[in-house]
Amino acid sequence: MLSVRARPAETAVPAGLRVGVLALQGDFREHAQVLRELGASVDLVRRSEELAPLDGLVIPGGESSVMDKLARTFGLAEPLRAAIRGGLPIYGTCAGLIMLADTVLDGITGQQSLGGLDIAVRRNAFGSQTASFETDLDIPALGKQPVHAVFIRAPVVETVGPRATALATLDDGRCVAVEQGNLLGTSFHPEITGEYRFHRYFLQKVAAAVRR
Repeated sequence: MLSVRARPAETAVPAGLRVGVLALQGDFREHAQVLRELGASVDLVRRSEELAPLDGLVIPGGESSVMDKLARTFGLAEPLRAAIRGGLPIYGTCAGLIMLADTVLDGITGQQSLGGLDIAVRRNAFGSQTASFETDLDIPALGKQPVHAVFIRAPVVETVGPRATALATLDDGRCVAVEQGNLLGTSFHPEITGEYRFHRYFLQKVAAAVRR
C-alpha cells in the first residue's frame, strides 16, 4: 500500500521555530529530516544545556529501555522532566511514546519513563519485529484522508486517563495515538512513511506555545 506524502511547500508552518530531536538512540535522523522539510530549524539534542533554546522537542522511536538508561547516564532525564512540567511541546513516537507515559507496563527491571501523558502503555504489544504491520487509520484531527501507519515492535496505549485524549484507535479499539496539552504521542512511525501530517500538527502546537 502506498503511503501518503504531504508536500512540504504546501504546509503552513510559522518561520523561526526551533525544534530539537533527542539523539541518544533510535531514528532521530528521520525525524530531523521531516521537520527540516516542513521549515523548522532542527537541533540534535544529547546534552541538557541543548534544551534551553528549544521551542519543541521530538523523542524518536528506538529502544525505550536503552533510551531511558542513556538519558539518566547523560544527565538528561531530570531536565527533560522539568521541560515537560514547564509546558515544552514534545512529540514521542513508539519508544518516545513510552518515555512520555506516566505508567509503563512490562518494562524491564528498573526502567523509568519521563511521564507527562496520563496513560499506561505496554511495550512490544504486537510482538517481535517480524510481527510488524501497516494499516490505515482514521484520525479526524488530521483531516478526512486516512493516515498510513507503520507499527514496528510498537507499544499500545492500554489506559487513557482523564487528562489525555485518544486521537486514533485500531479496529479492535486499542489506542495508538494520544495527546494531552502540549504533549503528543503515537505508537507508529510517521517519520518513515513520508506522512507529514503528525509533524505538522505537532509544529502547530509548538507555534501556539511560542505565541503564548
